[in-house]
This record gives sequence, C-alpha cells and structure tokens, in this order.
Amino acid sequence: MAALGAYRCIECNEEATELYRDYQRGVLRISICKSCQKPVDKYIEYDPVIILINAVLCKAQAYRHILFNTKINIHGKLCIFCLLCEAYLRWLQLQDSSQNTDPDDLIRYAKEWDFYRMFGIASLEQTSFFIGIFITLWWMIPEMLKRKSDFILLLKALLLSTYGKLLLIPAVIWEHDYTPLCLAFIKVFVLISNSQAIRVTLNLNRILPWFAVFFGLILENGVVCLFQKMGWDV
Repeated sequence: MAALGAYRCIECNEEATELYRDYQRGVLRISICKSCQKPVDKYIEYDPVIILINAVLCKAQAYRHILFNTKINIHGKLCIFCLLCEAYLRWLQLQDSSQNTDPDDLIRYAKEWDFYRMFGIASLEQTSFFIGIFITLWWMIPEMLKRKSDFILLLKALLLSTYGKLLLIPAVIWEHDYTPLCLAFIKVFVLISNSQAIRVTLNLNRILPWFAVFFGLILENGVVCLFQKMGWDV
C-alpha cells in the first residue's frame, strides 16, 4: 500500500505522481493513468455536491478520490459528532420511556448524566466494532497492516465512512411511525459504507471487507449484551 499522501488512480487504484499538469496561463490538463489510460481523478473537476452524491451511492471512485487525492482532516470531529448524534437518539428514547416529570434539579442532573453515559456506551461500541474489524483483517491479511501508516489510513477511512449516522438527527426530528425502519436502514447504510471504505483502502474484493464488518458487528453486539447484563439501558 502506498504511503500517506500518495495519489491514486480512482479507476484502477494504481499510484500516480500528479492529478493534473499546470501549463500556466490558466491551462490545466488532467493526468492520464499509465496503467488503465483513463483520467487519474476526474472528480477534481466536479462540484463537491456531485462528489458527495457519488459517495452516498458508495462508488469506489468517489471513495478513492476522498481518501487518497484530497486532504480532509475532519475524521476526529466527524466521529465525535456522529457519536453525539447516536447518544442523543438513545438519550431521547430513554427519556420517552421514563414517566418522571419532576422538575427537581437532581432529576435534571440525572437526565444529563444519562446523556453522558449514552455517549460513553456509543463510543465503546464503536471502538469494539473497529477492533473487531482490525483483528479480522490482521488475521486474514497481516501483510496489509504491517506499517503504522496503513493502520492510520484504514482508521481514517472507517471514521469517515460513519458519516451516515448524521442521518439519525433528521430521523428523530421528523419522527413518525416508520422511524424504527428508518433507523434500521441507516444502520445498514453505515455498514455498507464501512465495507466499501475497507475495500477501497486495502484494494480487496467484496467478500473479505464484509467478513470483517460482520465480525466487528458480532464484537459490538457482545459489548451491548455485556452492558445489558450489567442492568444498563443501551
């Protein structure tokens, strides 16, 4: 796998030294891949909205453009915001199940503490999900994750691919009878995005990324069961 910062052809995943050549006086020409003879990255001419739509459609080319040919450093912020969205949803469901309307300060403090607890649980579940993925990939293809740069790149790809959790907020705001079904679809969409991120980052077939996601999901559900046995609402 190439070092961090190397360009990649979005079509065949081969390394490239440049995305375009500047001939000055406003004349630019997109570089052509030496391997597949196609433009290295056609998305550099596209509007960001078009790129986002292609990413939502889980197109490998859009993922390669975002992961290899752009400088995006919002991985940590996006992860925290997604966890806050998930924690808020769980906290809201917990409040709906509670019939206590006492306005006492102690009750309000307890409700606030519940939100922090939900955030911590969501963080641990996502961490266990990622650990399950890394364990599976390290066991199946250890040569892919030998270098620290490879590990960091895959982690960033996984963090970015959780952007689908942002849809949790609109699902809660526009609550209706189909909300549980919407939440299930959002979960499936995030898992598909995770699988595509693994596939693009490590240049794998479709089966192995899904196997890694499945094992990560098992580990995550194991953590959920542990919390439930402890008597915690998750």
